[in-house]
Amino acid sequence: MAEKPVKLPDHQRVYRKLREMILFGELAPGQPVTIQGLVGTLGVGMTPVREAIRRLTSEGALVFKGNRRVSVPEPDMAQWDEIAFARLCIEPELARKATIKITSDALARLADYDDHLNAAIDRGDVRGYLENNYRFHAFLYDQAETEVLSSIANMLWLRAGPSLRVVLGRYGTANLPDKHAEAMEAIKAGDADAVAAAIRGDIEQGIAQVRETLMAEKI
Repeated sequence: MAEKPVKLPDHQRVYRKLREMILFGELAPGQPVTIQGLVGTLGVGMTPVREAIRRLTSEGALVFKGNRRVSVPEPDMAQWDEIAFARLCIEPELARKATIKITSDALARLADYDDHLNAAIDRGDVRGYLENNYRFHAFLYDQAETEVLSSIANMLWLRAGPSLRVVLGRYGTANLPDKHAEAMEAIKAGDADAVAAAIRGDIEQGIAQVRETLMAEKI
């Protein structure tokens, strides 16, 4: 008999849902939302919503705005440069370590995420792109089995994801950076340095697009 899926506690379920709303652009940078509004949207009580907000605030993914409101931070250029520097230090190294440990089953799952990402690009599906791009990177980094670096990368994605959503809102999914195929070929070849280089290039292209958008908004 198949095991029944484990039901997560409300606070954990709400945290995951709110985290995805931030990562995938349902909450735009600078857009204030009330705690009561989130209670209604998520269909849960006040306590798990407050606990999720507390966690996400400690991770830098939300900021309090007063009057029981929170919002996703709007990074300025200096903050974005810090995020970019940290991502470029950590994520290529996670990709390098993952290459050494990855299994054929994990590689097949990565390919599935990339197929869904490419399909999202073709149909102009911003949410689909954001979700599958995140899943690809997060799953690859998980294969490195490095708790500290992975937790930092997850925090950085919470800071970077909303800004990428702003870029997609302006330009759509055409001509998006995607060096995943290059990374996949390098993983199959067991070339950890090439995988790290491909992931670095992928991140650099995304960073450049966000930086260009931030600069345009200042003009």
